[in-house]
Amino acid sequence: MRFKKIYIELTNVCNFKCSFCQSSQRKKKFMSPEEFSAILFSIRPYTEYIYLHVLGEPTLHPQFCELVKMAADNGFHVNLTTNGSMLEKVEKVFADKLVRQCNVSIHAYAENIPSTQWMEKMNGVFSFANRYSEDTYFSFRLWNNGADGATDFNEYCRKAINSFFSTQIEDTMSRNVKIQDHIFLQNAARFSWPGQKKLDLAHKKCYALRDHIAILCDGSVVPCCLDANGDMVLGNVFTDSLEEIINCKAAVEMKQAFARNEIVNPICRDCGFIL
Repeated sequence: MRFKKIYIELTNVCNFKCSFCQSSQRKKKFMSPEEFSAILFSIRPYTEYIYLHVLGEPTLHPQFCELVKMAADNGFHVNLTTNGSMLEKVEKVFADKLVRQCNVSIHAYAENIPSTQWMEKMNGVFSFANRYSEDTYFSFRLWNNGADGATDFNEYCRKAINSFFSTQIEDTMSRNVKIQDHIFLQNAARFSWPGQKKLDLAHKKCYALRDHIAILCDGSVVPCCLDANGDMVLGNVFTDSLEEIINCKAAVEMKQAFARNEIVNPICRDCGFIL
């Protein structure tokens, strides 16, 4: 079995507090370089693409640059999702061309940065992307359509993008809007994490265990990147082989059920990300 991508949570610690993000009672942790190295060895037969995100802000990790270099040296394509607040401090991995794609959640600024600083912070991120876009794809995410205050904030972002990049983007609703080569604006509705909307879905499509899995910072393997609380742990990559984990009874039954558009886990019945 091969996966399109595997999510790896370097840390579940974050310097932002966003209402749209899942709260978690898991112990706060930074994955050690030794643990990360063990994960890379375990997943090598299963994917070439890693996404450094589940919960937490990955660039807060004190050894972030070391870990990214370790992944790149082992032949992995590194993709990053970040709030962008620490990009300058981890600039080396971009200068060394080690990051394939960087997704910046600029919708997080609405709740975490005073409005008087929005332009300064956005221009800093835009400038960073402009500097390194020859070798790294950048996606500015506005995953907040439908949220309170989103219309005005997104219009502000659109104007900021047009001003900095000298573009004429009018569309803040299409899924992907090209700003310039390797730089995009990505729009989406605000999605709900499992447990936030109290849904009761019996049938749905999902790519969990089919094109991706996630590994939490304590080594727990879960079916997808939305299991931020580790409610569906299939095993631990530090104590079990990944082959054993993805072929365990729970994993096989869940994958087979999703292939039939059926839900076997109650956590999945309450997930609004893919319907």
